[in-house]
Amino acid sequence: MKKIILSAALLAFTFSFSQKKEVAAAYKAIESGDVATANAQITAADAVLSGNTHLLEPETLEQYYYTKGVLLLKSGKTAEGASYLAKINELGKSKIYSGKDSSKNRVHYVGKAAADASGISGLKEETYQTTTPAKFAALVNPKLQAASTAAMDAYNNKNYGVAAGKFKEAYDLLKAVGQTNGQMLYNAGLSYISAKDNNKAIEIFNELINSGYTGVETTYTAKEKSTGKVESFDKVTWDALKKSTDFSDFKVESTPSIEKELYETYVKLLVNEGKFNDAIMFSERGLKKFPNDVKLTELQSISYYKSGKTAEFTQSLKNQLAKNPNDAISWYNLGVLQSNDSATKAEAEANFNKALQLDPKMDNAYQNLAYLIMGDDDETINEYKALRNAKNFDKANKLMDERRERFKKALPVVERWYNANPNNLEAVSLLKGLYQSTHNDAKAAEFKAKEAALKAQQGK
Repeated sequence: MKKIILSAALLAFTFSFSQKKEVAAAYKAIESGDVATANAQITAADAVLSGNTHLLEPETLEQYYYTKGVLLLKSGKTAEGASYLAKINELGKSKIYSGKDSSKNRVHYVGKAAADASGISGLKEETYQTTTPAKFAALVNPKLQAASTAAMDAYNNKNYGVAAGKFKEAYDLLKAVGQTNGQMLYNAGLSYISAKDNNKAIEIFNELINSGYTGVETTYTAKEKSTGKVESFDKVTWDALKKSTDFSDFKVESTPSIEKELYETYVKLLVNEGKFNDAIMFSERGLKKFPNDVKLTELQSISYYKSGKTAEFTQSLKNQLAKNPNDAISWYNLGVLQSNDSATKAEAEANFNKALQLDPKMDNAYQNLAYLIMGDDDETINEYKALRNAKNFDKANKLMDERRERFKKALPVVERWYNANPNNLEAVSLLKGLYQSTHNDAKAAEFKAKEAALKAQQGK
């Protein structure tokens, strides 16, 4: 019995033709109002496609998006439907990159990013003119009005999660009819933050930044001489009216950019959710645009620290201090990092002192500075014992003399600490020990009593 063998090219052709036939049938059905048939056909197309929409020609892809979007809108799934219809708008605006993949399938990628990600070379750049937006405008407009109203009502009632979804829905519906309203998407992001849904907010702010949204809105106005009324126009009309003698007082006004705030908010969300590598990447991207931004530099420093990138953290602290030399916490953090390296201990001491000049009540700076000056006392005691056991009494005594000198140097620091925060138990206990070590018995007794009183007060 002879077997029929299908070539790979024929299989690819059959696969592609099946998709096109089912999508066309679904599109024809939805156009005639036959929802059941449209659903059946588009479901069959989905089963074959498995998300590989790049296998559809632009015309078929538009029909696919249109059918999916309208079906979802009609079933009450407005947000999902709007997102599909919005893809049609992108299809009309983007370049199409066509060619063949390694299996000889015809492929069509929407936008250069998708084409580059495919890894296929030699794709031909094309354009495509969409035809369906006018068809679904009548269906979209009432849903757009409803979504906008629902968003504002939910926001005013502090139902921020609902408001966020509705703002995003309105954004997608506007995008579907060719209008990109970044403010609506921004409102969605802020609402997700208020709803404490940081992951959703991260998605929104990522989209805002990557779309190039800056919040700048420009209005073009002119005064009609006959009525004295000031009216707004689109730029093309406004430019044309300049040639008319019927209008005067032509003005252009722009709202301030919020691009810096977008980066700051987005990076802060990433840090809060522990996405430190993404935070580092976007803080770096933001700092290229806003090199003197203190908040972005601080967030970048936190991200380096949290991700264990010590060298980068050190450099970011130095960058931050160059922008804001009055940042006591950064001086302190830099001191902590430098105190771990014997070669930079002098710098660490100076930086702790700078932190204390700016914030004379910073307990951590006093504590770290004192222990930095005192050195590793456990190590000193162990070395002393070893020298004594080896009968090397001269070196042992010299070691203890050096220890006492370090304690004398640290004593004024701890006294300043106590004067700044007299109820700090650790400062009091450390002072007691230093007075004992420097043989100031009266002071040692005084602070032993203070220590006992504080412990009793604090229940320790």
